[in-house]
Amino acid sequence: MDGSDYGHAASALNVPETVCDRCVEPPFVLIEPLRRTAPLIFSSPHSGRRYPADLLAQTRVGLLSLRRSEDAYVDELFASAAAHGAAVLSASVARAYVDLNRDPGELDPDMFEDGMPKVAASARVQAGLGAIPRISGDGQALYRRKLSLVEAEQRIAEVHRPYHAMLANLVAETKTQFGCAVLVDCHSMPSSARGAQAPDIVLGDRFGASCHASVTTLVEATLRRLGYRVARNTPFAGGHTTQSYGRPSAHMHALQIEINRALYVDERTLERTNGYARVRADMGRLAETLSAAALHKSLA
Repeated sequence: MDGSDYGHAASALNVPETVCDRCVEPPFVLIEPLRRTAPLIFSSPHSGRRYPADLLAQTRVGLLSLRRSEDAYVDELFASAAAHGAAVLSASVARAYVDLNRDPGELDPDMFEDGMPKVAASARVQAGLGAIPRISGDGQALYRRKLSLVEAEQRIAEVHRPYHAMLANLVAETKTQFGCAVLVDCHSMPSSARGAQAPDIVLGDRFGASCHASVTTLVEATLRRLGYRVARNTPFAGGHTTQSYGRPSAHMHALQIEINRALYVDERTLERTNGYARVRADMGRLAETLSAAALHKSLA
């Protein structure tokens, strides 16, 4: 099934690695079905492949190192969810430019030249992975110089706010239409970051705080049936998205999915491997199962 069967998109899905000056296109891709039949939203905040020219002018690393921050092709893995009545929202601008799964206030004061007040830094900021990342996905320092706060504010205004405004609208509209909303926040993880049990997929529901157990259990059972080793909340329990949108008591559920990148991509070159087709098909089956559960009123 090709993208034309899903309804319409805000821009092309398969955005190549590109350079843009001031990006005038929306910083996201929205694929909507011809008819919403399920209270499902699939989001992918880290799969953007657009690299603004100002980032490339400032960085001290090459494009491949920048791209190691991407959740490579996760937008493609979940695109077929639209065929099952879900909305699919994906970032188009690279995570190295601004991280959409961070609170916009998670900034590292040491990155900026104009005296940003010192605040209690989160562990993510201290690790160099704040809303404006300091390091690349392979741990290299990104910038030749300190940035200005104006630059950070511009990135937040042009990329972070529009993406989350769209996501918040989708969640609110879905809740109004169906009485509940299930947001599946889709990511991939390096094979080296999977924890002691080395799962294929990690589900993060903030230990039950962002998603009703019935939803998490259904997703876990479905993925296990498809042959994947699944863990919950270790080493990834969820991020800004699950924390912001998950309110199970209000029938708004947010569940993070982290897929072992080595299952479908060569981690050295970031090229798709033979496993890509299987993972993409299985994520479509997961969306189909969730949609069927919604039709039978078995989602919380």
